[in-house]
Amino acid sequence: MLACQRDAFDIPRDVAYLNAASWSPLPKRVQEAGHRGVARKAQPWTLPADHYAGHFTRARRAAAALIGAAPEDIALIPSVGYGVSTAGKILPIAPGQRVLVLADDHSSPTLEWLQRAPEGGFAVETVARPGDGDWTAAVLEAIARPGAAPLALVSISSVHWADGGLVDLAAVSAAAKAQGAALLVDATHHAGVLPLDVRALDPDVLVFPTYKWVLGPYGRAFLYVAKRWQGGVPLEQTASGRRAVDAETAPYFADLAYAEGAQRFDMGERDHLISLEMASVGMEMMAEWGQAAIATRLAMLTERLAAGLEGMGLEIPAARVRAPHVLSLGFPGRMKEGLVAALAARRAYAAPRLGRLRISPHVYNDEADVDAFLAAFRAVV
Repeated sequence: MLACQRDAFDIPRDVAYLNAASWSPLPKRVQEAGHRGVARKAQPWTLPADHYAGHFTRARRAAAALIGAAPEDIALIPSVGYGVSTAGKILPIAPGQRVLVLADDHSSPTLEWLQRAPEGGFAVETVARPGDGDWTAAVLEAIARPGAAPLALVSISSVHWADGGLVDLAAVSAAAKAQGAALLVDATHHAGVLPLDVRALDPDVLVFPTYKWVLGPYGRAFLYVAKRWQGGVPLEQTASGRRAVDAETAPYFADLAYAEGAQRFDMGERDHLISLEMASVGMEMMAEWGQAAIATRLAMLTERLAAGLEGMGLEIPAARVRAPHVLSLGFPGRMKEGLVAALAARRAYAAPRLGRLRISPHVYNDEADVDAFLAAFRAVV
């Protein structure tokens, strides 16, 4: 199990920050990378000629390492929503088909299909939140539902952002493939923390940002596109997405054919002097610590939380159906008014999500944080 990494962060000892699923603190090393980036932007004439190419390569490699991908299958994008909109251009959905989404899933893997459905003539089917919290069983049942319209796409978060429910991606991928359907995975709460190998899973599209679990900045995300879809038209038409559109040589538009691999899907203005190295450093730190060691540590912390909350009349999802790093509490009736603010006043931090309290530790948390949070919660509730 990974030891607590609090020393790598700037977190006061009296702060019990258990809200990584909203946004993580930046490690000191990531902050330093940001400072270097600001200095580069302050004096851009000092940049070496190969600066950008090296940073693009580093970021692709760091993202690929977390999900078992090849770097050339990774695109540099600004957000999960951007990645899903890209998928909307390259994944075919015929009239009369259906797209599966999760009830109250995050907007990113959901709204694209709701917006496209009327014009495209397809249906968006919402998988209801299961009473027992087992999202995997609910999704599999929806995929195989007798008499349903042909299935074109399953577009889901692999960890439900609000209740922490975990989806068995291997089972869902196999079921979708059996129906001839594509799979889009929003791995926001998965990449870096839980096992993920796109070579074995074979999703059509997978996307994740850096500002939560992989300890990076806002505005950076990474898009995996399976090779079978890399001939698609990107969301933006950029010079970097073409083989030879180069401001330094003539003719300018030398070769308008698209670049090979996922690079064609890169965002415009990808040349972030400040945030790209920050994203790379955060992902590299996660890889250094190791997914299994991280998951074991976080499972220990959420289990300690769950044990400390027993007997308080709360709805606590069973360990078998929830992600090991997210504990989302349901309340009889409704959450107490002002609960989150009252916890914050005691230096204990979690997030309200759809009437639940989402608690999400990371590598900087330890048993003392859990115990401080439990004490604050008992005092307030």
